[in-house]
Amino acid sequence: MGRRRRSIMSEELKVELAKDLGFYDTVQQEGWGGIKAKDAGNMVKRAIELAERAAARQ
Repeated sequence: MGRRRRSIMSEELKVELAKDLGFYDTVQQEGWGGIKAKDAGNMVKRAIELAERAAARQ
């Protein structure tokens, strides 16, 4: 039924973003499934911003 997708972001990047966005304590207590959809969306937005900045520097 439900297939698990392989994560595109590395665990290290996800942890860094969660710390920056202030919900890493939730991740530690409940795992990634415990974060709010809004937090996950903000994490993706931030990852895109970082990737765009990195691409612009090249």
